[in-house]
Amino acid sequence: MTWQARIQSALEARRARDAFRVRRVVENGAGRFLTHARRQYCNFSSNDYLGLSQHPAIVRAWQQGAEHYGVGSGGSGHVSGYTTAHQALEETLADWLGYPRALLFISGFAANQAVIAALMGKDDRIAADRLSHASLLEAASLSPAQLRRFAHNDALSLATLLDKPCAGQQLVVTEGVFSMDGDSAPLRALSDVAKQQNAWLLVDDAHGIGVMGEEGRGSASQQGVKPELLIITFGKGVGVSGAAVLCSESVADYLLQFARHLIYSTSMPPAQAVALSASLEVIRGEEGSERRARLAEHIQRFRQGLDRLPFQSTDSQSAIQPVIVGENGRALALAQTLRERGMWVTAIRPPTVPPGTARLRLTLTAAHTAEDIDALLEALHVASQ
Repeated sequence: MTWQARIQSALEARRARDAFRVRRVVENGAGRFLTHARRQYCNFSSNDYLGLSQHPAIVRAWQQGAEHYGVGSGGSGHVSGYTTAHQALEETLADWLGYPRALLFISGFAANQAVIAALMGKDDRIAADRLSHASLLEAASLSPAQLRRFAHNDALSLATLLDKPCAGQQLVVTEGVFSMDGDSAPLRALSDVAKQQNAWLLVDDAHGIGVMGEEGRGSASQQGVKPELLIITFGKGVGVSGAAVLCSESVADYLLQFARHLIYSTSMPPAQAVALSASLEVIRGEEGSERRARLAEHIQRFRQGLDRLPFQSTDSQSAIQPVIVGENGRALALAQTLRERGMWVTAIRPPTVPPGTARLRLTLTAAHTAEDIDALLEALHVASQ
């Protein structure tokens, strides 16, 4: 088979399963509204859970940071790309989340890949929740360690797995809030099981940070758990982009020596770090509390309305509210019906989610209004007829 034949075969197979992915050009994709092909839609596909991407103080902070530092970092943090703005942000993150150190990464995907690749050896075992994010599972499968998956959110399944002989170290991997189902991991139970087997716990809290817990410290803090490795990303509740790993002093020093994604990548622009620091000020303050409360009201309002509709969902108390319809074609048709009514929603299909669980992944934000939630529910009601 030629290169072109291989590629064409893969594309045709995706199209045949109604699983072909397409990008659409939009304006203001992170806001309450977006524009596509000159039509405005109410946006229910954004991960900007607190509506901070458009916040004037954060936008202004990025502009001021660019005026001071320029628009790029100039290199890896190990060479010349680690500025006072990066240092200040790392210190703020460590203080906020109660860890000795924080290390910045250009993305959550890169952070997950870097940590697992740097830590795991051939005698080690990774025990990952089977619904963990693709970045975690890919990193685990590419590492020399043995990868085993435990049943979703099942501490007993994890205990059984960890109890099996392992010549090296064991790392438990989970998300805090799962990106497709929106449900929360039982972090206290998972942490207790991990400690019994002297395993470390890695929590990717991309969808919990900024949104859950006191001062928005995330799902781990909310459940009173302090994992050995806490990975947070800034493209969701924080409203910007990038990521950080929270850890001990020794682990931070180790990652600075051996995490190749950190060593060989250009660091985030200092202006971005300035904007992130401004975002954290909002999140930790009174306005952040108000936005989290407004988001919680929207979630409750939506779930109460969804209970009266003939759709399957999950036990999600987060901003992620999936409407599971099963077949790929049905999910695409439902998304199109809602778009015709002015709602921007996205159909999520395998391989992103398991076969037979194609869905609309609806995301609610603090930027929405109660009227937006009611309009979405009405559109779902009409689509269900």
